[in-house]
Amino acid sequence: MVKRGVKLPKSRLKREKNRAQKTMASAHDSEKEKKGLFGMFSFHKKEHGAAPPIKDAGKKGTADSKYSASSEKKTGKEKRIKQIAELEHRYGVGLLDMLKHMSLKRDKMRPISETNEVRGEDKKPGEQPARIGHNAPSGEVRITGLGSITPKEGSEKEKHPSVVPPVRKEDINLLATYDFVSDLIPITIKIYKKKGEFVPIYEVSISIISKNTEIILEKIREELTTQVSLGMVDILSTKDTGVIEQKFIDTITNLISKHFPDADENTTNFLKSYLIQRSLGLGSIEILMDDINLEEIAINSSDVPVWVYHKKHGWLKTNITLENEDQTRHYATMIGRRVGRQLTILEPLMDAHLKGGDRVNATLEPISASGNTITLRKFAAKPWTITDFIKDGTISTEAAALVWLGAQFELSTLIAGGTATGKTSMLNVVANFFPPNQRIISIEDTREIQLPKFLHWIPMVIRLPNPEGKGEVSMLDLLVNSLRMRPDRIIVGEIRRKREAEVLFEAIHTGHSVYATVHANDASETITRLTNPPIEIPKSMLPAISMIVVQYRNRRTGERKTFQVAEILPDSEPNVLIQLDIRKGVLKKVANSKSLMSTIELFTGFTRNEISKSLKEKEIVLKWLAKNNINTVDGVGRVMAEYYTNKDYLMGCVRKNKLLAD
Repeated sequence: MVKRGVKLPKSRLKREKNRAQKTMASAHDSEKEKKGLFGMFSFHKKEHGAAPPIKDAGKKGTADSKYSASSEKKTGKEKRIKQIAELEHRYGVGLLDMLKHMSLKRDKMRPISETNEVRGEDKKPGEQPARIGHNAPSGEVRITGLGSITPKEGSEKEKHPSVVPPVRKEDINLLATYDFVSDLIPITIKIYKKKGEFVPIYEVSISIISKNTEIILEKIREELTTQVSLGMVDILSTKDTGVIEQKFIDTITNLISKHFPDADENTTNFLKSYLIQRSLGLGSIEILMDDINLEEIAINSSDVPVWVYHKKHGWLKTNITLENEDQTRHYATMIGRRVGRQLTILEPLMDAHLKGGDRVNATLEPISASGNTITLRKFAAKPWTITDFIKDGTISTEAAALVWLGAQFELSTLIAGGTATGKTSMLNVVANFFPPNQRIISIEDTREIQLPKFLHWIPMVIRLPNPEGKGEVSMLDLLVNSLRMRPDRIIVGEIRRKREAEVLFEAIHTGHSVYATVHANDASETITRLTNPPIEIPKSMLPAISMIVVQYRNRRTGERKTFQVAEILPDSEPNVLIQLDIRKGVLKKVANSKSLMSTIELFTGFTRNEISKSLKEKEIVLKWLAKNNINTVDGVGRVMAEYYTNKDYLMGCVRKNKLLAD
């Protein structure tokens, strides 16, 4: 038995009373006391050897005879002492010492409302009963007369993160919403402006997955790591990729059957895709990759949300955040393995291209001071065509007809512009004007150019060196090699160095038509870049380039426009023929041609009137393309092929405004 008659100091009694009063309020509405660990006991303070009644912790009074200790049998007392010993064994040696100043009285196993802690005769108005707080806040064990036992502050924060207050409807201005499917997973996107945010929000939601289902799926994903054994599979081997995925699929199927036995086939396939995406893929980043409206995905660190660049709305802040820097590094390493690249502390920078054409750049801290970063530039699933440019207002039919005229008569053209202004897209548009009876070779860092399938086209891409620095195939290597393949036209992704530019101009002078891109903001700056380091081409060679098309992006609105169409004069100075009016957003003719038309007259024998007639004819065809929304690469390519090989038939369809026969 527990010793009786121990008197507590007054200061201790006062502290115990204050603690009890704090615990009473939170314990009022519990209905689970009879099932709890301490449900069969009430603890009371000892005062001068007498057993006080259960009224309020710290108050004195006479014992209720119905529940007095004298009525207890000896066997009952021994049983309770044994239970206390079991509690001590389970919860620590200090528990019995903590109870030495408390008396034990048996409570009948009845509802809380019937116990003496809430009996009307013992409770004063406004008082809260003192009892065991089984419905106390999570993580706390409350005992009458004792303070709450709580976990450490740090762990409490981890278990219960701060709840973000719901956003009120009046604080949201919805800009757009749309749906798409990411690997059998239906996704809903909402783009809106929120009060207090200066950048619109790009919200991703998988509406058919509840919070409870998501918790179960995360547990299944954790089980995968213990149940899947890859054995001797080479994770770098592309041949073994299917083997790895199949092992995960088999295990996932078994786990889904275990946790979701009533799921139908469609639901099971959906859950498989969800788990594979998060186990073998890039998690929520895979969803962003499948949105055709996004051009760029930027992971700046795990402390801030992922950013995306939307074709219509520009830069947006998403509701996706990576868990930690290790996850960002894991994703970057995973991407590197797919293309045979390494990302380590010794090599903290990675620039790679995925098989689908997407560009990836990754950096590790401390090179990127705020954390590990990944920047993904998505490859357009549907390439831009001249129809898209005209309908979007990127270029006018007059300017497009002039570019088409130059492509028809094999005039070499440079596409200039700043970063993300649409240089490669314009290069693809110009390439759609090529006739079907010529051999075309394209040379790129990554495969972006897409031409009609019926053209005589050989696409080539560079190869980066391996981790030992061997096996590189540069753009210069491919350019030199292409001259031995008898091309009629050569497309070069970008001119960066002097040696590449020299070979390029040599190809022009040997009778090849060349089309390339270069970083410059206008025609004059293009001349300056070409004639100064690092390219440094002799100025006297520049007239070999007949036309310069400059692309422009308005950084405030995100709109892309053709900024200038210019020619290069014999003295190597630019002559701007068509200029964008920034204020009105339209292209205007600002000068007559001095060199371009003369070159066409010289090598074709056409008069100026015949050239002007050809330009007007091309404008009519371009307007017909836009009106009938012929915007696929093969569709536009077929119209061009008909123009070069069966012009009368095409013009008849255009005048009658009917589509070409299949």
